[in-house]
Amino acid sequence: MTTIEIDHTSRWFGNVVAVNDVSMTVGPGVTGLLGPNGAGKSTLINMMGGFLAPSTGKVTLDGRTIWRNEAVYKEIGIVPEREGMYDFLTGREFVVANAELQGLGGAEAQRALATVQMEYAQDRKIATYSKGMRQRVKMASALVHEPSVLLLDEPFNGMDPRQRMQLMELLRRMGAEGRTVLFSSHILEEVEQLASHIEVIVAGRHAASGDFRKIRRLMKDRPHRYLVRSSDDRALAAALIADPSTAGIEVDLTEKALRIQAVDFGRFTELLPRVARERGIRLLTVSPSDESLESVFSYLVAA
Repeated sequence: MTTIEIDHTSRWFGNVVAVNDVSMTVGPGVTGLLGPNGAGKSTLINMMGGFLAPSTGKVTLDGRTIWRNEAVYKEIGIVPEREGMYDFLTGREFVVANAELQGLGGAEAQRALATVQMEYAQDRKIATYSKGMRQRVKMASALVHEPSVLLLDEPFNGMDPRQRMQLMELLRRMGAEGRTVLFSSHILEEVEQLASHIEVIVAGRHAASGDFRKIRRLMKDRPHRYLVRSSDDRALAAALIADPSTAGIEVDLTEKALRIQAVDFGRFTELLPRVARERGIRLLTVSPSDESLESVFSYLVAA
């Protein structure tokens, strides 16, 4: 059972701290590394794959240090977010080149191309490939040596719905076989559909860990903020503030609206239209003001 251990690990670039004292364990099955863009996900994956050394702390595979350990590299496949491909090669030539770096040959490359369903385009130049096709060829090159660990950085970028479904099914199958699969994403729904376990990272820090239901519950329970415009903002505010589902209401004179913080999401969504109807107040605008991923993850840091 192959396990990656990240132990109080930090990585900085000059004065920029990309990963700050992160500890987590990634074991067999499919793990989602979730976080907004710029959170430090790619830096973590590059340390797990042996491309970067930790500034402090340790990153190990079954107790063995990954950095500059050639024997460990043979057990890891990595699909980076950045392209780094040779457009003048065909897909088959690219995968064969990666196979040869592992001491393998054309048969293994052909098997890997079949695994990602790219045989039909294997003799076309990579320059002619779509983003989704490039992703699948990178996947084939990562799988050519049958690694026990697979690390993927935003693997679904640029894929059409059919390609996404095919890749998700492949990763599920690999996780079920007992391989250690970790993929990063900033899209909650991708992680929900695929990962049995989630690690959340925000601003370089480890924010939360657990199964999807646990993470979703943390997100659901956080305070929700709304911008509400109505035909009578002051009367609406007076009626809502008395209810325990609201923690605060501010009259925004610049926006000519109410800024409402709701602590009981379900109760508030039932309360608002009912109060407006009972008092003859027309609701003109009801919009969430903090639904960005960054705001959600910032709440998880403090949860």
